[in-house]
Amino acid sequence: MDLAEALEFSQYASRLRAAQPDLFAAITASLGLPFLVSEDDSAALQQAPDPAALALLLRKLRQRVFLGTLLRDLTGRADLLEVCAAMTRLADVAIAMTVLKHHQWLAEAHGNPIGGDSGTGQKLIVVGMGKLGGGELNVSSDIDLVFVYPEAGTTDGAKALANQEFFERLGRRVIAALDEPTEDGFVFRVDMRLRPYGDAGPLCSSFVALETYLIAQGRTWERYAWLKARPLTGEQGAALERLIEPFVFRKYLDYDAYGGLRDVHRQIRGQGRRKDYASNIKLGPGGIREIEFIVQALQLVRGGREPALRPRGTLPALAALAARGLLPSAAVAELGDAYVFLRNVEHRLQYRGDAQTHELPADAEALLALAQSCGFADENTFANALGRHRDAVDRHFDALFGDADDVEEDPFAALYRDPVDNALNRALLEDAGFSDPPTLLAQLARVRNGSRYLQLPPASRQRFDALMPQLLRVAAQCGQAQVVFIRLLALLETISGRSAYLALLVEHPPVLPRLAHLLSASAWAAEYLTRHPILLDELLDSGALLTEPDWQEWRDELSTQLAAHGGDPERQIDALRHFQQAQTFRLLAQDLDGRLSIERLADHLSALADIVLDATLKLCWRQLQGSDAPPPKFAIIGYGKLGGKELGYASDLDLVFLYEDHDEGASQRYARLAQRLNAAVTSMTGAGRLYDTDLRLRPDGASGLLVSSVSAFRNYQRTQAWTWEHQALTRARFVAGDASVGAAFEFERETILRLPRDMAKLRADVMTMRQRMYAAHPNRTMLFDLKHDRGGMVDIEFAVQFLVLAHAHAERELTRNVGNIALLGMCAQVGLVPADLALAAAAAYREYRRLQHQVRLQGAHEARVEADAQAPRREAVAQLWDAVFGGAWIEGPDKIG
Repeated sequence: MDLAEALEFSQYASRLRAAQPDLFAAITASLGLPFLVSEDDSAALQQAPDPAALALLLRKLRQRVFLGTLLRDLTGRADLLEVCAAMTRLADVAIAMTVLKHHQWLAEAHGNPIGGDSGTGQKLIVVGMGKLGGGELNVSSDIDLVFVYPEAGTTDGAKALANQEFFERLGRRVIAALDEPTEDGFVFRVDMRLRPYGDAGPLCSSFVALETYLIAQGRTWERYAWLKARPLTGEQGAALERLIEPFVFRKYLDYDAYGGLRDVHRQIRGQGRRKDYASNIKLGPGGIREIEFIVQALQLVRGGREPALRPRGTLPALAALAARGLLPSAAVAELGDAYVFLRNVEHRLQYRGDAQTHELPADAEALLALAQSCGFADENTFANALGRHRDAVDRHFDALFGDADDVEEDPFAALYRDPVDNALNRALLEDAGFSDPPTLLAQLARVRNGSRYLQLPPASRQRFDALMPQLLRVAAQCGQAQVVFIRLLALLETISGRSAYLALLVEHPPVLPRLAHLLSASAWAAEYLTRHPILLDELLDSGALLTEPDWQEWRDELSTQLAAHGGDPERQIDALRHFQQAQTFRLLAQDLDGRLSIERLADHLSALADIVLDATLKLCWRQLQGSDAPPPKFAIIGYGKLGGKELGYASDLDLVFLYEDHDEGASQRYARLAQRLNAAVTSMTGAGRLYDTDLRLRPDGASGLLVSSVSAFRNYQRTQAWTWEHQALTRARFVAGDASVGAAFEFERETILRLPRDMAKLRADVMTMRQRMYAAHPNRTMLFDLKHDRGGMVDIEFAVQFLVLAHAHAERELTRNVGNIALLGMCAQVGLVPADLALAAAAAYREYRRLQHQVRLQGAHEARVEADAQAPRREAVAQLWDAVFGGAWIEGPDKIG
């Protein structure tokens, strides 16, 4: 559309051209650049001598910005972002200058407001709500404002006023300056109905009054409204944002909000279905408001825990939701395209006559003009494009909430309401695969009559009742229906006191089958989820849940989450726990779905521990030394399963702490750091515990210093360490901290492992330690202990460790920390053990780890299995032992070799 066509389309532009030809000429000469309010414009407003002059300057500024933006948009020079930015900037400056000037003029008569408690000067905080708050103001929009001031008090002038009265007078003057029409038009229409108590409430509120209202009276739709709130004036905007934040964003995932959001959803849907809204592109079906609701509903539910989801603008918020995978990529694309399309149509409707309208024109001529202004040849093509966008929005809006209100009446619902032990109920449960119907019916009766259930609030009890039949149904679809249901019931009873978790399960029916699948596969998974029910949220997105992790993405995500809680150490420690639990749970889901080998799972769990330890170390150091302190010359060394990258879900961490710092106070400083670090990792908070740790592998064990210098560690390892400590060193590695300290450790580790040793003494020491371990783990059952019994995992590990210590001086490759299976292969390659024997022992070790993992997933503390099935593998391990140690084994029953 060229300039002449734009003028023909916009009656407002034509009128302004006729009335102010000089203004029009100046604007058309400058169409190459955006019409943003400049510093010179602000300075001119600040110099206004009186209210009348200010009002005139504001209206002239509005005419210039509006007309220039209109012409740039219609002629294809400006996009939606520029248009919204220009109008938002105009509003921001107009409001700020109006408040500034009218405060000065009012203070000349009454003095400046002073806080009664603080004794400091007070300024009016104008809060921009809605599109103004979101930085996406449309061209002929009204502006939704709320007036707030910090504290009560009085002004310091001769004609003193209470602060409330001063700011109410100021507020009324600001509204008049912006809203009242003159021969030069208006600046912005002002809507104050979003303030506390609406039109019935005072025009201004103190911080205390606002906070009291939000706590006692605030409703879900007001959380929705305050989500975009942006302080525009005053000096305490940040304090106001901190006050509002806990009202808008709950600390945890806020599925309780769904009830109120569902009500708003129904209201929007009901209004949109009215015939008189069919042509309204904002309020009608598939309109702008539905897109905004989809985005803001997800922000409300999840924004408390994920600050990255709090952008005020619709498109930035949509991008944030997409980045977190909370909306399918196709939905994000459709909603984003529809939003831009609809907002562009909205602006063209308003360019026509500078009217705040969202109605499509009824007459054919006006509709054709609108279509052509949007770049379409005719009204039919335009209508088809508009229809596609609105249909897409409508579809996603309907999908946001399912039909969870309608709980299907089925036999399980009737059984749960009246769980009597009769033939009908028994037959129903038996047919569904439940193994012990009488016991199950008795348990259902106990639940319904139990104090925990009876003391639930009505809303929670209603959700609990809706879920119970669904749990019976999904359990019946699993192989062990009764076992699965008991696990599901234990979880449900645990979370019943937290209505948000009940709401999550009610509002997201697909979660239940996923939950049943996990709990049917693993008793340990059931227990883990029951301890950490916040992880239920992870089940919402099966795609993200089952995607194998990228370790760098883990680091980036954790860094972002910790940065979001900067300055709040407790929140950061809890964020660490939530992150570790969420990633562990995702790995568990992938494991139970058969997507990860045991080795790959252990790699991920070990990497997760590395990343969490590194982040915890940095947090603790900042807490002790401040954020500007240089990094500590300190390293965390992992031993055992962490060191060997064989970590399991419930493994503790064997850690040693080293430093290399010649500063006089280094030992004490790093001892405090190690204590703080260990406490951060092991302490139980409301968010749980990160890991259990074992620090006894440090020099001199439990009686030794908590941290050692690298030189002290070197001296100890060379002159005092026992053989078993050198065995442990074969599975040690640098995990986190200063890389140079880590490199010094790795060098010393290799040096120690390559020392020549007396073969007979080494053999005796290793076998003596094996005998002690065997005696410390007696197995009085007929089962085979995969780890500790003869022919088990420890035998293989000790054989490998002996081979490394005995031969690494000649075969440097044996010092590599690559795991027992790989090391057996290396030993075979250099002729230390027969190749077929190494292969058989490696296969046995791999199978033992797989079986151990399966047993542990079922919640067993001891990894014991039927002995007969393991006879071939035990024999292979016995042969390895014979080959390595010359046939000698520990004395006692069931001797091998």
